Amino acid sequence: MVIALLGVFYSFVSIENLPVIQTITFVVVGVILAVMTGFFVAAACAYMAGLIGTSSSPISGIGILAIIISSLVMLAICNSFGIFEIPSGEKFATATAIFTTSIILAIACISNDNMQDLKTGYLVGATPWRQQVALLLGCIVGAFVIAPVLNLLYEAYGFPGALPRSNMNPENALAAPQAALMTTIAQGIFSAQLEWNYIFIGMGLGVILVLINVLLTKTTKYALPPLAVGMGIYLPPSLQTPIVIGAFIGYFLDKLLRKRNLNDESIEEHKRRGTLFASGLIVGESIMGVLIAGLIVVSVTNGGSEKPLSIVSAEFASGMMPDLLGLFAFVFVIFYFCKIVSSK
Repeated sequence: MVIALLGVFYSFVSIENLPVIQTITFVVVGVILAVMTGFFVAAACAYMAGLIGTSSSPISGIGILAIIISSLVMLAICNSFGIFEIPSGEKFATATAIFTTSIILAIACISNDNMQDLKTGYLVGATPWRQQVALLLGCIVGAFVIAPVLNLLYEAYGFPGALPRSNMNPENALAAPQAALMTTIAQGIFSAQLEWNYIFIGMGLGVILVLINVLLTKTTKYALPPLAVGMGIYLPPSLQTPIVIGAFIGYFLDKLLRKRNLNDESIEEHKRRGTLFASGLIVGESIMGVLIAGLIVVSVTNGGSEKPLSIVSAEFASGMMPDLLGLFAFVFVIFYFCKIVSSK
């Protein structure tokens, strides 16, 4: 893996046509940083995944920590080589730090997923070596699938601050809060404009939240998960709102099921049905998003519109009716979900 990373890093850094010594330094330091940090990250994420589950693994926090470490290391190297004196120096430093962080996050995600699968397989008595073969195949297939899909989404919608075509509406770009946050941190460090006070305030707030959570869990039946608070701070409202609504729905459905005096096994059966339904919504939305993105790219490539499935006028689309129809569909799905979970 280290040899493969050396090749990948070299292909990335060599595009800048730096002197050989500088290129080798960036490659070697980047790989060492990714492997060393990735080792501890993999241990932490795999531990959390095995103990609780992937949903409780602090990937976002690891991403923020990794981009700070990577940016500071790249800042020191760039200053020693005078990289910031060339026209594209800051852009190169930012890209290299993000590239290093992406490898660290890949290590975190793979360790997360693999440990979760191995844990599940252990509980149901799976054959370890066959699981490992399946996990290796999953990594290989993912490497071939994820990059083309992300590129397809980029070509169709673009991301905030990175649009493939100049005439695109930035408001229609796909939200990428974690990526935008990491880019902002890296650019702030290299331009010496990062407000470190906010970083220190966040660290202090995290310590306080952890202490409050420990106190609540030990003395009451309530809790205040620090990770949930952190997500609420940086995620946009458009992503937070469905999470909050889903939490309330889950709470009231749990209350409703317990009022029926059902045993724990029956309640778990209802919850399992709801989990499968919700998982289907997530996967179905993702598949439809990729299919629609493919139609948009095909249409644009052949000189067509960016809205090949549009069947209404621009005036209708910009009015209140589409939002009302979307709200109606959302409410309908909520009621249908509640019916599925609560029905006998």
